Amino acid sequence: MKVLMINGSRREHGCTYTALSIIGDSLKEEGIDSEIVFVGRDAVNGNLNALIKSLGEKCTEADGFVFGSPVYYASLTGEIKLVLDHLFGSYRDKMRCKPAAIVASARRAGTTATLDVLAKYPAISEMPIVSSSYWPMVHGNTPEDVMKDEEGVGVMKQLGKNMAWMLKCIAAGKAAGIDVPNPPDYHKTNFIR
Repeated sequence: MKVLMINGSRREHGCTYTALSIIGDSLKEEGIDSEIVFVGRDAVNGNLNALIKSLGEKCTEADGFVFGSPVYYASLTGEIKLVLDHLFGSYRDKMRCKPAAIVASARRAGTTATLDVLAKYPAISEMPIVSSSYWPMVHGNTPEDVMKDEEGVGVMKQLGKNMAWMLKCIAAGKAAGIDVPNPPDYHKTNFIR
């Protein structure tokens, strides 16, 4: 099993990366592989199409996802928003019914607003959302600061354990003959009659 983690920060090895790495270590302890993909530069330097295609291929192979962003102006970064808009627009069917978690990193505030926006992507895509023992956020201005956020570190560790548990439950269900539900069969409607 493998979890694809998308780092929406502008800093490849900053605070969001640190949070994702903690989750990755927790997954590894449970026997689950993970990969962190940094999208910051490629999202804005003319490589968006290639990035989305590469992520789309990884979505097919991934069993679960974690979407992480630092807080910029009380919300997620423009980079991760751009990537997730395109990724879910093109490869949503490859992520359907696979568990997802979200993570926010901040120096001080804006995390819950960031989490709210990040949660909308899996919530509309039939993806079970993996939670933790508190809101999935870390605080700090540097990776070293994040490691001093004892509660945040603990929340990330538990998030990894909870993701591992859900993946193992899904695998056990499949082994027992329980398949994912069929895609919805209804017509989209507008508010206008």
